[in-house]
Amino acid sequence: MTAAAPQQVARATLEDVARAAGVSLATVDRVVNRRDGVRAKTVARVEAAVAKLGYRADVAAARLARGQSFRFAFVLPTGSNSFMTNLTEQVQRTAEWLAGQRGFIDILHVDVFDPDVLASALEGLSPAYQGVAVIALDHPRVRAAIDELAARGVVVVTLVSDAPSSRRLHFVGIDNPAAGRTAATLMGRFLAGQQGTVAVIAGSLALRDHTERHYGFHQILSSEYPNLTALPALEGRDDSERTRELTAALLSRHADLRGIYCCGAGNRGIADALEASGRARDVVWITHELTQYTRRFLVHGTLDAIINQDPGHEARSAARVLLAHCSGEPISPDQERIRIDIFLRDNLP
Repeated sequence: MTAAAPQQVARATLEDVARAAGVSLATVDRVVNRRDGVRAKTVARVEAAVAKLGYRADVAAARLARGQSFRFAFVLPTGSNSFMTNLTEQVQRTAEWLAGQRGFIDILHVDVFDPDVLASALEGLSPAYQGVAVIALDHPRVRAAIDELAARGVVVVTLVSDAPSSRRLHFVGIDNPAAGRTAATLMGRFLAGQQGTVAVIAGSLALRDHTERHYGFHQILSSEYPNLTALPALEGRDDSERTRELTAALLSRHADLRGIYCCGAGNRGIADALEASGRARDVVWITHELTQYTRRFLVHGTLDAIINQDPGHEARSAARVLLAHCSGEPISPDQERIRIDIFLRDNLP
């Protein structure tokens, strides 16, 4: 028997609603767009027809008819951070989808580790932008720059790293304290009662995501794994060479080093130092973000686990939130929740 071809379900139009409600197209348009001048009984008939037919407004078409469009700036870091490179690529892909919704994205690369540089970039943004997504540094000057944008009516979404006491509308990213706690639990279980020290390497403790991961990691390690002592956190500024030097020094100074938790980037430097020391299989290493490099380190056994966030989901979520706010549309909190992934060598996608 030959399977029947699937039938496409036609999308209900305003004309369909008008026929079902027994009113004019102009009346339906007034009701759907919440304009006055329609009797309550007629509004009820139109709303019943809308519900029955499952009518949904074509928001993009409506924006096109009104000649309305939105322009957003995505402020992303400079440098060779592989995760941020992936995020940039995902923002570029998202821009293609957003253009069909009459929304347009410009990408600006800024040194987000420098609060003055980042704040100056935000302060100098063109008034043509209705919204901004930014990898935020939780610093007074950066918070002030975000607040100034909000005061001008520009909606701001923080991406990956938050500035929660600013007037930003929404944070798009994982629960970073939970990510740090997850890393500590994995570290404690992998080390299975061994005594020794654990190093923590951040990009910058001025970045809230790195600080919150560090906090969550210490919270679990100190309370549940007293056999392990976390060393003071070091800052590698997500630079591979700087991080390589820090890791080499740790390996040289601490014969009892049992683990390394990297809550930022610079992973190529850590891998190089571990392999050069000959201790790569003895030291448990946990880091963040699945990239071409961390995938390779995990497959080769130098790296033990990756705590991941999906850059594609984050790029799309930031764009959806900005567009929804500017269009006066609701967002779905469940859709915009960024989950924490855990990758071992055995479950790599």
